[in-house]
Amino acid sequence: MGEMLESEEKKWGAFVQELKKTSSIAAPMAVVSILQYLLQVVSIIMVGHLGQLSLSSVAIATSLTNVTGFSLLSGLAGGLETLCGQAYGAGEYKKLGTYTCTAIISLILVCLPVCVLWIFMDKLLILIGQDPIISLEARKYSMWLIPALFGGAVLKPLTRYFQSQSLIIPMLFGTCFVLCFHIPACWTLIYKLELGSIGAALAFCASTWLNVILLGFYVIYSPALEKTRVPFSKHALLGISEFYRLAIPSSVMVCLKWWSCEVLILLCGLLPNPKLETSVLSICLTISTLHFTIAYGLGAAASTRISNELGAQNPQAARVAIWAAIFLSVTEAIIVSVTLFCCRYVLGYAYSSEKQVVNYIAVMAPVICVSIVMDGLQAVLSGVARGSGWQHIGAYVNLGAFYLVGLPVGAVLGFILHLRGKGLWIGIVTGSIVQSTLLSLVTGFTNWKEQASKARERLFEGKAYNGSDSVCREET
Repeated sequence: MGEMLESEEKKWGAFVQELKKTSSIAAPMAVVSILQYLLQVVSIIMVGHLGQLSLSSVAIATSLTNVTGFSLLSGLAGGLETLCGQAYGAGEYKKLGTYTCTAIISLILVCLPVCVLWIFMDKLLILIGQDPIISLEARKYSMWLIPALFGGAVLKPLTRYFQSQSLIIPMLFGTCFVLCFHIPACWTLIYKLELGSIGAALAFCASTWLNVILLGFYVIYSPALEKTRVPFSKHALLGISEFYRLAIPSSVMVCLKWWSCEVLILLCGLLPNPKLETSVLSICLTISTLHFTIAYGLGAAASTRISNELGAQNPQAARVAIWAAIFLSVTEAIIVSVTLFCCRYVLGYAYSSEKQVVNYIAVMAPVICVSIVMDGLQAVLSGVARGSGWQHIGAYVNLGAFYLVGLPVGAVLGFILHLRGKGLWIGIVTGSIVQSTLLSLVTGFTNWKEQASKARERLFEGKAYNGSDSVCREET
């Protein structure tokens, strides 16, 4: 009996320690995510005062550039969460630098076709029925954002490089400084120099590259990164194909969810009273996205802790890390959803003064609350997928959950059963429930000892990186 109690105390102690480790990564990472999200929010708010044409064109351009460019880069960089996280856990420090160089090259290559799409964005927008004048303005804004796209190709891998080593505080201070720079820069370029929406795009580009420069200086001069800092070498080029094998399914996993939300907004335009439905669904999506910046921090923490432990050949510790991240995610999501539900009758006033919109948001609040809980859970489970290296399974799950279940259910509820925007949002929530359920089953049935073995194979048997110095650790 005494041995059983002692064993339970050890398990509880390990769980509490893991909660502390996960929280120390998740909290600052969530703040970093929120601050990065605010860069675009600040730009849209300032452009909004220029008039309806500028606001609508920048809003559309922001949506499309996120879908076709920045979300793509973010998803591709997710491949580093497997490679860098497991390498750091295994003590293969030099490989972190090599993997990061590989990712930067790979993402820059992806930027080239994206640039072509952005240059001809007006043709695409007109093709899907957008106003020609708005389309031309959106194209102009998108073209001036191209430098930020290439900045993102460097910034996203650098972020994962720091994240894999649990070095979140440098990113936190850097992102905070960048936001403080972005606000006056945006105001100066838009109003003082009278550049309008182009000024907003230039400010965003400058802020993105400033973030790259700050993190770059930290990489070069900080003693904390001495072990993982490497010069550019041919091994970075040799690893491109290996990186894409993890990065492409990771990107598909991210983009499929993101794109389903954009399809949702487009479908709103086909409903009766499309102005009201689109406004309400946009507000719901804004609330959901803002909360997801917090959930993303928990997912990043889960990915980091699990990849580190698998790389270190500690499958039991990886399992504890999963439970700790899920516990934190569910707790946070319940607190936020209960708060929103209690404030449902005044929540709409934060976005609109129209009584019809406010009442509609109150009706949507229960569905938004369920969405928040599901998003929090799936963010952590997606982090588990990235940390473990089974992004391809996550891609299939997202395809089935949102495109075979979520969007069809939403279309039936919205158009056939006449639930309108509420029906469309219920469809997406249904997709999230299916996604979370399937990812939970995959996680629950995963053999973590086998995943640790795969991490070792990935690190020490990959031909692309045989040139980097490595010392095999004995299994613990």
